[in-house]
Formats: sequence, structure tokens, C-alpha cells
Amino acid sequence: MSATTSAAEQLDKLYEFDREPVSDDRLLGASYFAGSYAGEHVAATEFVIGVLFVNWGASVTDIFYGLALGNVLAVLTWTLLCAPIAVDTRLTMYWYLRRIGGPYFTLLYNVLNALLFCVLAGCMITVSASALRIPLGIPAQVHQYPDDIRFVLLVLAVGAVVVLLAMLGFKRLADFATVCSPWMFLMFIAGAGVMLPALAHQAGMHSIDSVASFFEMGRKVIWTGVTPDGSPPMGFWKVAAFAWICNLAMHAGLSDMAIWRYAKKSNYGLTSGVGIFLGHYLAWICAGMMGVGAAILLNQPLASLDSGAIAYRALGWAGILAVTFAGWTTSNPTLYRSGLALQAITPNWSRARVTLIAGVATTIVACFPFVFTRMLDFVGIYGLLLGPAGAIVMAEHWLFPRLGYTRYWADYQNKSMNWPALIAWAAGIALALGLERTGTLHLFYLFIPVFAVTIAIYLVLAPMAGAKLPPPVGGENRYPKPRPVAVRPPVAKLPLNAAAKLAGVVAITALLVCLAIPFYGGAFEGPLLAATLVYFISGTYSYTEYRKNEETT
Repeated sequence: MSATTSAAEQLDKLYEFDREPVSDDRLLGASYFAGSYAGEHVAATEFVIGVLFVNWGASVTDIFYGLALGNVLAVLTWTLLCAPIAVDTRLTMYWYLRRIGGPYFTLLYNVLNALLFCVLAGCMITVSASALRIPLGIPAQVHQYPDDIRFVLLVLAVGAVVVLLAMLGFKRLADFATVCSPWMFLMFIAGAGVMLPALAHQAGMHSIDSVASFFEMGRKVIWTGVTPDGSPPMGFWKVAAFAWICNLAMHAGLSDMAIWRYAKKSNYGLTSGVGIFLGHYLAWICAGMMGVGAAILLNQPLASLDSGAIAYRALGWAGILAVTFAGWTTSNPTLYRSGLALQAITPNWSRARVTLIAGVATTIVACFPFVFTRMLDFVGIYGLLLGPAGAIVMAEHWLFPRLGYTRYWADYQNKSMNWPALIAWAAGIALALGLERTGTLHLFYLFIPVFAVTIAIYLVLAPMAGAKLPPPVGGENRYPKPRPVAVRPPVAKLPLNAAAKLAGVVAITALLVCLAIPFYGGAFEGPLLAATLVYFISGTYSYTEYRKNEETT
């Protein structure tokens, strides 16, 4: 047997319930989801978005209160909309949509979804490569096409790691993110702390020794409420709306059903708050501080600095690793979702094979820097293209039974295309384009009327097309509900071995050292890198032994 065949067989054993409900023996505890979301949302893009708020003229009040409101709404959307449907069906959005929209509708949606996910994952790979280019002496890539072959080779290397991790499946992604996320988050705090003296000096203050002095410095230097070009500032409601909709396709668009189908309970959706408030709140605040501080110390315009340059100026080599790992932990689950979307329309291919093909395409996209420079525009368009499909699923899953309509009516009637769903989806997108192009409504507010119109049109057209017809005899049994989670007697866990316990203590100590070192000033970059390496070696070993013990009891 060839080595290639053997590797393929091993990967195919990593079964991810691609076309059927997750069985109750494969459900996961809350810690998996907290770790996965922390890793995914404490990401390299946080450096960019944190700086973006500064350039958009957000004020201190906008940032601290607007972000809090928007992130609470995002967590509630995951918890109240996405996770309950995932737990109820134990299916991915891609496979569940096939029951509702039919094979042709699903083909259209999944191809579009997979392509957009590939571009998004490619953005993250580009970010990681943009950080690693600095110690290699590769110039910044700011044009539409790469102008240095070394950058292309670097992207290919980073992409290979991302693709491998995505092929290993959800549990491996969660494990990787769980180890990385505590350290990455502390790097944001440490980087912001390093910049405090420069920020205080710029604000004409001797030191930042209280909450009041911190907010005073923030108002004077960082979140001034004024844009560099004199355009109208962002404002409270736009900040809140951005925080809510920046992951629209994942929560209201239901793409994260792929993640939550493994949850034992739908209220595990609240664990998304771990990643959201660490990444989309504190990390955005810290990134704004790092960006402004780096611009002051480098005497360069803030808009001319990329994530790698900001992190490297703040933390040295540890900053490079932070951006690199942050890019990996975001691109991995994104590419994993892309593989699931394509796998739903390639019935004879394994998820691992499809993920590999999607990964190759993603890595090629990542070689072109323009995909990252336009990433924020892309995220808005991406959410509006895919979000209405989530509205259709929510209407059929929750509203149809209450209105007396037949859930999965299009499939019962052997329709290849659910035309009411397609018309409602297209109408939602058309409405978004019309409102945005005419300036009637800002991009950040569009999803509320788009979702409402999509649901309303579908509820009107579906009964006209046959949704009121009863299911065929025995049709209710075609899609049996997943079995309830079995109640198992508690099993005594084996105690961790002494080496794993010691490694855990060392890892926690190393984390505290990583946080403390930058605040003492002086040449801290070398010790910080050393403490980082100690953390990853000891933390990975301790966590691996912990999971090994948990899975065998």
C-alpha cells in the first residue's frame, strides 16, 4: 500500500457526519466551543479592525459602549438562532438546506458559500504571511499582485499548514485554537501596554495611573471622534451594528451550524461570548492602541502600517508569531466550513479530499494581496449574499409548523428547485443593493430589512407552490429527529500524570511571564519570545494529555 493511499485512508477515518446527524456519542462539551471561538475570533484581522475604528473617527464612548452592545447582540444571535437549529437537527447548514431548497438551490448556495469562504480563509493566510515576511526581509505587499516571489513561496508554506489542520477536522481545530487563544489574547494586552508610554507622551501626560487618565488619553490620541480626512465620524450605532453584523453569515446566516451541531445543548451558544468579547471587544481596543502607538514610534501614517508591522514594533518576534497564529486559527475553521459546503454537493468524495481541493484554491487566492486590502468590503457583501438563505431556513424550521405548513415540502414533492426560496433569496439581495446604492440605508443596517423581506416573501410564495400540502404517508419518518443525548453514568477520570500536571503549571507561569515582561520596559523581546516557546511546548503537552484522559474515560 502506498504512503499516499495510507494517508488518505487515515484522513477518511476522521468522519465528520458530513451528510447525516451527529450521533450522541460524538457530542462535545462547552470547553471545545469556548476554545474554538476564542481561537477563531482572536484573529489577525483584529489588528486591522481595531485600527479601522480609529480611522473611522470612533469616540471613546462609541468604542466601549457601542462594541459592548453589538457583541451582546452577536452572542445572542448565535445562542437563540443558530445553535438551537443546529442542536435540533445535528446537521450542517449545507446539508439541511438541501432538504428545504432542493438539490439545485443547494448547489447554487454551496458553491457560492464555498467560494466566499475560500476568499475569506485566503485573507487570513495572507495576513499570516505578511507577518512572517518581516524577519525574512520581504517588502510589504501592497499592490493587487505579488511583486516578490519569496512572498508567494511563503504563502504556499503557510497555506499548507492551514490546509492540513482543516483536513484533520473540528476537534483538532478546537484543540489547536484552545492552546493558542490564551497566549494570543495576552499578546494584545501586552502590546497595548508597551505602547502606553508613547501614547501618554503624545497626549501630554506623564503617566496613565487611573481609569480616568486612560480615558483622557484615549479621547486625546486614539478614539478622538474625528476622522483623518474630515469626513463624518462613525458614531455609536454604526459601531454597534458593525460588531453585530461582522459575522452575519456565521450566526444569522447559520453557517456555524457546522460547529454547533456537535454541542450537547443549544445554550452552549453563549460560549461564543468568550471569543467575541476577547477578540471583538478587548482585542479591537488593544489593537487600536497598538496601531496608534506604532505610528507614533515609527513616525509613519497609521494607514501605511499592516498587521505585521504593528505587532513587530510592539512585541518583536512574539508579535510576528501572534499575527501568524491568529491568521491560522481563523483560516482553519473557515476552510473547514468551505470543505463541508463543497462536500455536500460532491457525494462520492470524502470531506478530507474536498477540503484539500478547497485549500489549494484558497492558497492560490492568498498569493494576491488585494484580497486582504478589500477584506472589510468583502465581509459586508459576503454576509448579505449568504444571510438571506439563513432567513429561509429559519422560516421553514420555526414558522412553518406554527402556520400549518409542511416542513421539507419541496423535498417531499421531489422538486429539484424550491423556486419560492430562490425568489425570496434574490429579492433580499436586490433590496440590499437598492438600499445601499441609493444611500437610503448604511451597509451595516441592511440585514434587518433584508431578513424581514426574505422571510415575508418566502412565507407568501411557499404555500402557493405547495407548502400547504400534507406530507406523504410515512413522510414524517424520512427525516427522523436525532436521538436525545444518552444519559451515561459518571465515569471516574484517571488522574493526570505528574509530568502533565507539572507542564500545566509551567504553562500558566509562562503565560503570566508573557504578560508581565513587556510592562517592565527595557529589552524585553528576547525573554518574551523565550517565555512564549516555553508556554507552547508545556501547554501543548499538558492539554494533549488532558484531552487524551478525557476521551478514554
